[in-house]
Amino acid sequence: MQARNSPQDPPEQRDTVLSVRGLTVGFGQKLVLDHLDLDVYRGEILGFVGASGAGKSVLMRTVLRLLPKREGTIRIMGEDYDAASEAKRMALDTRLGVLFQQGALFSSLTVKENIQLPMREYLDLPQTLMDELAYLKIGMVGLDADAGEKYPSELSGGMIKRAALARALALDPDLVFLDEPTSGLDPIGAAEFDNLIARLRDTLGLTVYMVTHDLDSLFSVCDRIAVLGKKRVLVEGTLEDMFAFDDPWVQAYFRGKRARSVVVADG
Repeated sequence: MQARNSPQDPPEQRDTVLSVRGLTVGFGQKLVLDHLDLDVYRGEILGFVGASGAGKSVLMRTVLRLLPKREGTIRIMGEDYDAASEAKRMALDTRLGVLFQQGALFSSLTVKENIQLPMREYLDLPQTLMDELAYLKIGMVGLDADAGEKYPSELSGGMIKRAALARALALDPDLVFLDEPTSGLDPIGAAEFDNLIARLRDTLGLTVYMVTHDLDSLFSVCDRIAVLGKKRVLVEGTLEDMFAFDDPWVQAYFRGKRARSVVVADG
C-alpha cells in the first residue's frame, strides 16, 4: 500500500491518481464544463461540490467515459485514456469503482449477483470463488451475509447504498467515485456511511472522489474540497481555503446558516 498524501504536501510531491486538464463538455450549444482542470491525489477523500445543475455529475460521468468530451485530457494512474490501447483501458477500468446516486442496482438480480457483475465482465473466475468474494465485500460494507440473497426491493435505503458500495469494491479498485452517497439517508445513517467510507479508505488504501451536497460529509471525512462553478473548478483545498475564498456562492455555502455550527467552531 502506497503512502497517503497530505493536503499540506506541495502538489509536485503528491501522487496524482486522476488528472483532468482543459476538459470541455457540452450539449448542443450549451457548454457545461469549459477547460476545467482538476487533480485527485492518492489516498485522499476529495469532496466535490457545486450548485445544482453546475455539472458535478457531468464531470464524473465524463471521466468515466459515460459522456463524450469536446476537448481536454483525462489521465488515470498517469495513463491517458484516449491514447491507451483497448487492453490498457480495460485494465484501467478494473482500477475504478463507482457508486451511483440511487445505487443503480439491477432489480432482477440479488445483491450477490449485482456484486458479481463486474467480476463476470472483467475476470474469469469460478463461481465458487466469485461467491466467496461477493460475501467478503458484503461483510466489508457492514451488511449481514443473508443480504446477499435478497433483491434490491427487499432492502432499506441504507442497505441499498451499502450493497452498491460493495459492488463498487468488487474488483478491489484504487479510485472510487461516489455520487451523493448520503442522499436520502437520515443523519445517523449518513454519519455511519461517512465513517464506513473513511474506514475503508484507511484499511484498503482507497482514493475517494465524492460528489456531495452534505456539509457534514465535507466537514467530517473529506481531506480536500473542490468547488465547481462558472464551468470550472473555482477553488480547491482545505476547509480553511474555502472560508478564505472570496466568492459569494462559496461563502454562502460554507458560512451560511446551515453551516453556522461549524463556522462557530472554526472561530
